[in-house]
Amino acid sequence: MNPFELFKNAGAIKEQSEKLQQELLDIRAEGSSGGKMVTVTLNGKFEMQDIKLDPICVDNRDVKMLEDLIVAAHKNACDNVQEAIKEKSSSLLGGIDLSKFGL
Repeated sequence: MNPFELFKNAGAIKEQSEKLQQELLDIRAEGSSGGKMVTVTLNGKFEMQDIKLDPICVDNRDVKMLEDLIVAAHKNACDNVQEAIKEKSSSLLGGIDLSKFGL
């Protein structure tokens, strides 16, 4: 894509970007760890919406394991949100590869 085309279409891109920001709130992605003992749900802005714990992993003698499972589930959910954002924004950006920009 010609970079000058982006400047010509800046108004439309801004409008689509604002629409995408609103749509991010509707994205829901889950991540899990420990064979789904911990499941975390995030929205498209990486805000945690829900966490589910299998009662079997709630053992006060092994709190460290539960903490590790929560961190791993959150990381998995973040990866899934990033993938959902790429899918949603690909039409907006006309096929521009966001990975070149560290996104």
